[in-house]
Amino acid sequence: MILELSVKNLAVIKSVSLEFGQGLNVLTGETGAGKSILIDAIGLLLGARSSSDLVRSGARKAEVEGLFQVEPGHPVQELLTDWGIEPEEDGTLVIRREISSQGKSVSRVNGQVVTQGMLKQIGPWLIQVHGQHEYQSLLSTEQHLRWLDVFGEKEISGTSKKYTSLYKTYQEIRQELDRLLANEREATHRIDLLQFQLKEIQEANLQPGEDESLLQERNRLVHAEKLYESIEEVYQAIQGEQQGLDCVGHALAGLETAASYDPDSLKDPLDQVQAAFVQLEETARTLREYRDRLEFEPGRLTELETRLDEISRLKRKYGKTVDEILQYAEQIEQELDILQNKEDHQEQLQKKLSQISEELAVEAEKLSQLRKKVAKKLEAVIKQELKDLLMERADFKIELNHREDENGVNIRGKRIKVRETGIDEASFLIAPNPGEPLRPVAKIASGGELSRIMLALKSIFAHTEQIDSLIFDEIDTGVSGRAAQSIAEKLVKVSQNAQVLCITHLPQVASMADHHFYIDKTIDGQKTVTSVNKLDQKGQIMELSRMLGGAELTEVTIQHAEEMIRLAAEAKKKIS
Repeated sequence: MILELSVKNLAVIKSVSLEFGQGLNVLTGETGAGKSILIDAIGLLLGARSSSDLVRSGARKAEVEGLFQVEPGHPVQELLTDWGIEPEEDGTLVIRREISSQGKSVSRVNGQVVTQGMLKQIGPWLIQVHGQHEYQSLLSTEQHLRWLDVFGEKEISGTSKKYTSLYKTYQEIRQELDRLLANEREATHRIDLLQFQLKEIQEANLQPGEDESLLQERNRLVHAEKLYESIEEVYQAIQGEQQGLDCVGHALAGLETAASYDPDSLKDPLDQVQAAFVQLEETARTLREYRDRLEFEPGRLTELETRLDEISRLKRKYGKTVDEILQYAEQIEQELDILQNKEDHQEQLQKKLSQISEELAVEAEKLSQLRKKVAKKLEAVIKQELKDLLMERADFKIELNHREDENGVNIRGKRIKVRETGIDEASFLIAPNPGEPLRPVAKIASGGELSRIMLALKSIFAHTEQIDSLIFDEIDTGVSGRAAQSIAEKLVKVSQNAQVLCITHLPQVASMADHHFYIDKTIDGQKTVTSVNKLDQKGQIMELSRMLGGAELTEVTIQHAEEMIRLAAEAKKKIS
């Protein structure tokens, strides 16, 4: 979760520092005071696009810094490790973003410079921001199937994994068939190219490791004269008159005489010298044979250079080593076999595809049936959540559809399109009022209804998405009365599983705050300045009074505010 937020010289904010806590953090203030700028500041930490327009007039740069707490094993920790960023021992994470007046942006995580793209990767795991303009993407049909699968993970995970494995094999066979059925002219050109390459490699008659052995031989021939001189010198030092063997022979004779007088004491030295004499004789013989084999062959050296040039030319085209060239030859030989025996391979692939399609169809239908059962359960849970939000008369349904496709799999006599996720397309439908037809949630016109539907979904899925913090930017727009109270209670419920930051204009929501921040806007000379204060109980009462009665505070509004806070505390106890 986010522990602290520091903002300097961003838009109308000169310098602001906030310390957030667990539970429900509420931000209130007059319209235009700068509440949304704080959300924009957090967005910058999450990788949002920056602009020089964000820098406060007259300032050199804008600075935003956030202190986050992440638990061991959190997905963000894995990403940081991959990037070589060491997490702090206490699990804290510092993200800093600086934007210059020229528009240049620099981002750091725990002091290490990162890209905007890297921030975008870790951002969604730290905080999710929800506001009026995000609702449509949040409620898009692409999300619905994922939510359904998350809700029914225990029931469908086994079948889903089996289906995914089959689908991967199915796709591989399909792609291989597609390549095989590609344009005939392209296939002919490919065959000609592969035949030329294979012929060139085969005519070279390469042997595994040949390049290395030829290089060694060339090295010997190039330095043959020096090599001969060195070996001859060593040989003479061992075999020559009054040299190595003679000296060791004299030593051996003397030691044999001495050992005849004291065999027990001198047996080991005698054996060692005898062994050394034999080894020197063997070494001398080996060196003599090697010396006699050395030949000064200019013709052979020319042959080697020619062969190595040929191999070098093939390396530039087909591989870094002879072994890689031979491996490439095997690959193109297999591809040629497929292209030249296209019909046979096509028939084999069609049989494989037919078999895997049947298995895939069985698993796809099984997965779909399981989803239908899970959908019924999820429908009931969502209806209850909507009932809690005073939409008790709303009808909600999860519709699972299949799309026909001539290239799909055969399920009960119809060709159905298959995807990595199965054959289902999920859509959440709602009829807010009796007598209205069920329509896709994303097409609901009322902002207030949309707010409550979104909050109901987040109440269900907040604990499954591994998100530590949720930001609701004026989620209560278009809502009042009892519905506002219901939203407030639901926010409290969501805040029990994740830290919640909420910008609101509703006193019902503000009264439920565990931590209440008041955003104020003042004029400092010719400039507007935004400040943020964390309210104590008295301050919270005054702010609620303002929200209830406007600019003029009265005893009645103050008493009403005190009563709201008391009732909110009782309601929170019941929720927990």
